[in-house]
Amino acid sequence: MRRLETRLEGPVLVEPVVHGDHRGFFHESYRREAFEEFGILDEFVQDNHSRSGRGIVRGMHFQVGRGMAKLVRCSVGAVVDVVVDLRGGSPTFGEWEAFPLNDDNLHQLYCPIGFAHGFAVVSDSADVLYKCSAYYDGSIERGIKYDDPDVGIRWPDIELIPSERDANAPLLREVKDELPFTYQP
Repeated sequence: MRRLETRLEGPVLVEPVVHGDHRGFFHESYRREAFEEFGILDEFVQDNHSRSGRGIVRGMHFQVGRGMAKLVRCSVGAVVDVVVDLRGGSPTFGEWEAFPLNDDNLHQLYCPIGFAHGFAVVSDSADVLYKCSAYYDGSIERGIKYDDPDVGIRWPDIELIPSERDANAPLLREVKDELPFTYQP
């Protein structure tokens, strides 16, 4: 596995070593010691799997309290995966970065605690798999609006279809004073 460069400090983009031939391919999607070398020390306790159609946007989600780091990959189809820095005092607070995750590049994105996460499906459908560092708890689930003009995420030029909850999420400026995350260089 290889760590690829990201603009924001914190998220980690991982490229697997893929062994392929006329039968198909094989790759390790998770090897703890490799991720530890990349500085990813989280213990993942829950795996999630979502399937979504073209244009579905999920996000931008984060968890308060103990928080939740995620390791995200797209096993079928293609998504544009996005993170937003929510760490108070960070030189990149409120900035975003997008990553193409798909069944061709097989990249994975580590989204640490202190970042909002979301994605938009750009293929007919996509299966997204998440490893999570905490069990799901709806009482700590929060979000910011996926199309917050102050954040300015440049989503793919397709019709985006959010859930009602995501469409009505608050703007970052409305919740920034309540965010529990602090930048630690």
